[in-house]
Amino acid sequence: MTQRILAGRQVHSVGLGCMNVAWAYGSAPSREDAVALFRHALDAGCDHFDTANIYGAGVSEEILGEAIIERRGEFLLATKTGIIVEGPNRGIDCRPESITASLDGSLKRLGTDHVDLFYMHRFDPKVPIADSVGAMARAIEAGKISSYGVSEWSSAHIREAHAVHPMAAVQTEYSLWTRNVELGVLETTRELGIALVAFSPLARGALGGELHDAASLTEKDIRRSMPRFQPENWNCNIELITRFNALAVEAQTTPAQLALAWALSRAEHIHAIPGTRTIPHFDQNHTAAGLTIAASVLEEAGALISEQTISGRRYPDAIQASIDTEDY
Repeated sequence: MTQRILAGRQVHSVGLGCMNVAWAYGSAPSREDAVALFRHALDAGCDHFDTANIYGAGVSEEILGEAIIERRGEFLLATKTGIIVEGPNRGIDCRPESITASLDGSLKRLGTDHVDLFYMHRFDPKVPIADSVGAMARAIEAGKISSYGVSEWSSAHIREAHAVHPMAAVQTEYSLWTRNVELGVLETTRELGIALVAFSPLARGALGGELHDAASLTEKDIRRSMPRFQPENWNCNIELITRFNALAVEAQTTPAQLALAWALSRAEHIHAIPGTRTIPHFDQNHTAAGLTIAASVLEEAGALISEQTISGRRYPDAIQASIDTEDY
């Protein structure tokens, strides 16, 4: 499971999600520590780095550019466009002119003249798919991107976009406790030869083996607004998570590695991009693909934690409204 094809390139099946160094899960690490993390990851063999223009309002891209862009040929670089954040307000904008302007901004922050994989971060129902994909195709023709992808799109819309211009990847949340892709996207991507890139494969840290009390999350942590981390649901979920942690110990692995191994085992075209802010966590995640974990253990993990056993939806209603992926 260590090497798989993404955007026409063979890369390690566990990449690095770069949101955590700039945004979302409480206080970000220092810039020095973030730079050190990215350089360590590249030295360790990570060759798939995934960021976005909204992560810290461009800060994640800037740090990535500062840290490793001089070694551009050693890794696959992915970034995203389409989500607009203005204070507490969020929106989606995948108009062709917005895609083009956003890409130019990302290239400047990253310090490069092209990215390998450029995603539309969410589906924009206001814009015809052919128009948005057309902007991506023109960026490919101009040499600014090598391929395009989409994130949190439904099977029907993936097929429509792919018919306009073949896409390289679909990125979506996929983990033991979030399995929406199994309602259609997993099979659609397999059929069309599109890579599936799983973000939050550790259930936003819930399956990382270290989060025991969701009430301890800091005020700036976006998980505080997510239903599964709310007290009425967390009290049920932590019981399952505790049993999952014990299962990992019995299998002589860590919870994070067991969760990643499970996600990668679901299909050969799946990649995982867990995020982290620390080198020890990165090392643990990076080695997960090379572990041999019995199929019976993976099956037990899947039966223990799933959409049917977990309590709460993954997003509050306001955010869920922007998700195009099929839902339970």
